[in-house]
Amino acid sequence: MPVHSPLIVIAHRGASGERPEHTLLSYELAIEQGADFIEPDLVPTKDGVLVARHENEISGTTNVAAHPEFADRKTTKTIDGEQVTGWFTEDFTLAELKTLRARERLPQLRPGNTRFDGQAEIPTFDEVIALAKRASRATGRTIGIYPETKHPSYFASIGMPLEARLVDKLKAVGWDRADAPVFIQSFEVNNLKQLKTMTHVRLIQLMSASGGPADHAAPSYAAMATPEGLREVARYAYGIGPERAMILPSSGTPTSLIADAHAAGLKVHPWTFRAENFFLSPAFRNGTNPAEHGRLAEEIRYFIGLGIDGFFSDYPYIGVSARASASPAPAD
Repeated sequence: MPVHSPLIVIAHRGASGERPEHTLLSYELAIEQGADFIEPDLVPTKDGVLVARHENEISGTTNVAAHPEFADRKTTKTIDGEQVTGWFTEDFTLAELKTLRARERLPQLRPGNTRFDGQAEIPTFDEVIALAKRASRATGRTIGIYPETKHPSYFASIGMPLEARLVDKLKAVGWDRADAPVFIQSFEVNNLKQLKTMTHVRLIQLMSASGGPADHAAPSYAAMATPEGLREVARYAYGIGPERAMILPSSGTPTSLIADAHAAGLKVHPWTFRAENFFLSPAFRNGTNPAEHGRLAEEIRYFIGLGIDGFFSDYPYIGVSARASASPAPAD
């Protein structure tokens, strides 16, 4: 039975359940599996090029530690109030980053993905856009992109703001309209408000089940998720990207967040739907092995039934299948 349209499947870091995240291998597989959008998290290089990495610290997702020529780049920085030690994209030129190779970030949970270690480079944002455009022509489907600005206030503080770089790239390929196949997402608030003045593409306010935005523009995500807070978000954003637990807490009783967001005129794209027991809501786990796959399709169908408008998944093919077999959500 078809769901209310269009409910979108967003490939979280690509098909990252099956390939090392934020690689063209991962994005290409996600497109093959039917994802509507591929998600690059964006951080800058020393020479100002946007690349796709979940974090600017890259020791967990590349082989940088095995490169003796970069040993002296290891350092400790304070990012969003936390000390982080490792190697950071902003200390490397693009040419230097291109000498590195990606590796699986979660080998304990996804050992099968380690066979792809060393096969892929760090892709640039340009390369991700080009892939989406190329795949759209090849498949006859519109493949969108869903970029996230990572640590925007940190990068602004070191003189490397992300916003103009991102908007310029989108405008260069003709994506500056509300109906462009693009969403820009951020856990911060002020950079989304700034982006609202710079581009017409749709903006998504990300929210976590704990804490608050790193730019301290709101006291907490919980405050932003109240009816009053959501009305404020709706002044600059098209939708919200809440952590799943904000909709379905461990208690098993859904909250009113979807209905409250819809009442404020916001779409709801929760994150992240993953197959491993370690990540699943308790009701959808199989056994006790954290790496074993539980009933992800059931969990996704459950959330679709609650009325979400799209979702992020590390396993796009499961998401596409679940969407096809889900019952429609009741009207708000």
